[in-house]
Amino acid sequence: MTNLFKIAMRNLFRYKRRTLLTMALIVAGMVFVLVFVAVTGSFKSMMIGHITESFLGHIQIHKRGYLASIDNLPLHLNLLPRQVEMVEQILSQTDGVEAYSERIKFGGGFSNFQQTTNIRVNGVDPGKEFETCPLLISRIIKGKREPSSLEMGKILVPELLAKGLGIKVGDTVVVVATNREGSVNGKTFVVGGILESATGPGGRDGYIHIEDARELLRITTKEVSEFVIRVRDFPQVYSVHAQLKSRLSGKLNKRGKSMFEVHKWEKLSPFSNIANMIDIMTFFVKLMLISVVLISIMNVMIMAVYERIREIGTISAIGTLPGKVLSLFVAEGFFLGITGAISGTVLGMVIVFILNLSKITFSFGRQTGLVLSPTINLWEVVTISLFVIGVAVVASLQPAWKASRMEPIDALRHV
Repeated sequence: MTNLFKIAMRNLFRYKRRTLLTMALIVAGMVFVLVFVAVTGSFKSMMIGHITESFLGHIQIHKRGYLASIDNLPLHLNLLPRQVEMVEQILSQTDGVEAYSERIKFGGGFSNFQQTTNIRVNGVDPGKEFETCPLLISRIIKGKREPSSLEMGKILVPELLAKGLGIKVGDTVVVVATNREGSVNGKTFVVGGILESATGPGGRDGYIHIEDARELLRITTKEVSEFVIRVRDFPQVYSVHAQLKSRLSGKLNKRGKSMFEVHKWEKLSPFSNIANMIDIMTFFVKLMLISVVLISIMNVMIMAVYERIREIGTISAIGTLPGKVLSLFVAEGFFLGITGAISGTVLGMVIVFILNLSKITFSFGRQTGLVLSPTINLWEVVTISLFVIGVAVVASLQPAWKASRMEPIDALRHV
């Protein structure tokens, strides 16, 4: 086997220019894929982190049917106290849950006593909400970036409404809402801060204390619209979601169906489509890499077979078995693949490192000055490298098979 590898290496370097050109193509493909995966992965992680940690959370739990009617923020589909206790008990027993926050969501009228518009209100416990969505506090662009901005009697007003109505921090405003029974109630608030929208300038979501929300809606029990959950490590989202869905699916309503809906962030945000597009683009870039490697190595190996027909005939005539001939050409393809993969990985990691040192900035929505931090995990690097080596071996099989099936007499008289 050692001699086979030595001969394969010697044969490759008999045609140095062609071999180096082929390896250069493989290296270029590897570098392109690794850098692309690192950069797009960084952007994808930043986008998901910004969305989930600003307002959405990683997982949400609702009463069955709530999500289908979420645009209307239906109060009659709130989780009742007994259901809230069930969810809290299960969350306390689920591994991977770092924090959770209860919310009461409703729509209402918003006025500065001169003009009136509509607003979507989130009633939250400030301590739990800032722990579950830690970037929420960074969205306060005017006012104190601390939980006191959302204490009882205060409201965080979305920037769109603040600009439209000329509202400043410290102003008094009123929120009017209709409760589940159809009665209307109003409550005055002091503006504790102006809140930058996490989803663009069209955001109309404001925040008040959850006890203020219950008072405004005349809710006397501990009912909530949704639970928002944060997991310890983002990759745990899928396992935690599976645990919660399994445990809550056993809680049935009178019709024999599950009382609850458990959804990951993808189901709750249109930005998940962008994440899916990034994955699709990455897949097609990998396909391009396959094409480059496949065509390059097949070209080299086919040329090697045609240029060495008499040599193949000679070694076959002295008793070399077809399997050995096939192995010789496959070994050459293997060396091309592994050399290109290692060189491409090293060069790709160097470029990723340089990009991190460069601290390139970009904007996402209303966020500016975000720093590009391309990273790629070891498993991804290993997978791509093994993929390239595997394709290199496969690409050499057809020429190798052709070489191993040559008749020695025909090969020896080839000119």
